Amino acid sequence: MSDSTDRSFPPFVLSCPTPLTAGASRITLAHGEGGRQMRRLVQERIVKRLAGSNRGASPPSTTGILARLADAAQLPRPAGLIAYTTDSFVVTPLFFPGGDIGELAVYGTVNDLAVSGAVPRWMTLSLIIEEGLSLDILDRVLDSVARAASLANVEIVSGDTKVVPRGAADGLFVNTSGIGDLIEPIPVGPHSLEPGDVLLVSGPIGRHGLAILAARENLGFEPAPTSDCAPLTDVMAALRAGGVTIRAARDATRGGVAAVCQEWAEASGHTLTLEERLLPTTPEVRGACELLGLDPLFLANEGTLVVAVPARFAERALAAMRAVANSAGATRLGTVVPRGIAAVTVRGLLGSERPLDEPQGGMLPRIC
Repeated sequence: MSDSTDRSFPPFVLSCPTPLTAGASRITLAHGEGGRQMRRLVQERIVKRLAGSNRGASPPSTTGILARLADAAQLPRPAGLIAYTTDSFVVTPLFFPGGDIGELAVYGTVNDLAVSGAVPRWMTLSLIIEEGLSLDILDRVLDSVARAASLANVEIVSGDTKVVPRGAADGLFVNTSGIGDLIEPIPVGPHSLEPGDVLLVSGPIGRHGLAILAARENLGFEPAPTSDCAPLTDVMAALRAGGVTIRAARDATRGGVAAVCQEWAEASGHTLTLEERLLPTTPEVRGACELLGLDPLFLANEGTLVVAVPARFAERALAAMRAVANSAGATRLGTVVPRGIAAVTVRGLLGSERPLDEPQGGMLPRIC
């Protein structure tokens, strides 16, 4: 045949990953194929950075992140009950005022454990990386994961890395699982709510949802709203140390405080009445909500706790929460009353009471 013959290659050849060169700065499909490039990515970037999350425990308790190249970590069997949770994080943008997807993944996981009454101990971390993601961005996220894990006193003991073709993801998705030791007394749950119980919130609401909205849409607010992304482990520990009886506790993430209250009202069969004059918001959130026509009760939080306690424990609970840095703004939110005009109501500034509708969908997708 002459040189003019068609030299096109089969599709499987064209799709083969190219090897990583010394000067490469982005993720390639080769990073997810299980060969040398994947081993280098895991060992030289992921393990190297996340080793800082290891609390330094030695066998037989755990060998931490440095042993996580195996498919399963070896963990000591706790003496009592454990709590187990799993979550996925697809937030966009990856970086936002007050946090990033790495911090969000750690805090979101430990907070789910904390509000269930557990002390978080271990986490797994799996990365789904889009081909073409900058290695600098990956490094920043991994550094955030390590810092957050250290702050939350949780070890990352196992994980996985996958690379998908360009366009099959949006930069980076993260999946986690978390395990913690349940500590008595364990919150009974929202079905145990009784009329007269007091609802408390650990700080200003709506910050995370508004921070994501402002960053994603380039709204240009000055100052920019910042997320409340933070661990709730110290808050729950303070409540336990204060001898507070907790009926129910929940981190008010997607759907915000409104979604938590609707869930609790359904579980208990009572009405949860919120006091509009007590709703805590920052000036940034309050101003932006007025401008955009949003209700902070429906906006997501990522480091704010809603807790229900018997009335006799309300002041003790507030004192315990306010002694912790990231819940210094803790305040009363409302009360539980016999079922009335609606599952959840808001008492206005002039004393009138109105139903609070249940969220029908997210105001903003992919906030976590």
